Amino acid sequence: MNIAHTIFGVFGNATALFLFLAPSITFKRIIKNKSTEQFSGIPYPMTLLNCLLSAWYGLPFVSKDNTLVSTINGTGAVIETIYVFIFLIYAPKKEKVKIFGIFSCVLAVFGTVALVSLFALHGNARKLFCGLAATVFSIIMYASPLSIMRLVIKTKSVEFMPFFLSLFVFLCGTSWFVYGLIGRDPFVAIPNGFGCALGTLQLILYFIYCGNKGEKSGDAEKDEKMVEMKDEEKKQNVVNGKQDLQV
Repeated sequence: MNIAHTIFGVFGNATALFLFLAPSITFKRIIKNKSTEQFSGIPYPMTLLNCLLSAWYGLPFVSKDNTLVSTINGTGAVIETIYVFIFLIYAPKKEKVKIFGIFSCVLAVFGTVALVSLFALHGNARKLFCGLAATVFSIIMYASPLSIMRLVIKTKSVEFMPFFLSLFVFLCGTSWFVYGLIGRDPFVAIPNGFGCALGTLQLILYFIYCGNKGEKSGDAEKDEKMVEMKDEEKKQNVVNGKQDLQV
């Protein structure tokens, strides 16, 4: 059981790393276009909070035999911080204010949890407090793409829900869910079981709508109609000009 526990922990580290790196394709597009377009910035600060709390929970003085939880979530915290800063640079002003507000709350929540657990709690009480905090915000992290899933259903397009991000949500959730079951740690198993289910839903949506081009927005349709009308007008002017020359 200890060997299986370690194996799933290592596999969980690998899939989680791919999950953290999956949005790099999205951010490459954001940097290239110098715009966040319709991409949601909410998942990144929420993932950062999850990483910080999970890394804290995995430390030896909080919970035993969870070093693998700390290593990958510490790495994830660094990566997610970079994503947040890139998003803040290229997001519209209104979105920038919202994401900065969430980012500030993330730091405040983590600081509060860390200080309370370090100075006010000890032993099982510390593990319970930190575990509950990590569980709650892990579930919130996994639930943050729900807005994108709604956009996919509304537009019938998966343009703003990258496949690899959905795939690694599923793989990461599944591996850590099994890791938590083997280690009999509900604070690891419960939120990642939720992540496994949500990742499954995202993959189902992807395969339903991946062949669709999606519905165009009203503004896009108006622009296309205007271009078509101008083209028709130009063609008509050319025809009229030829007729005048013949006369």
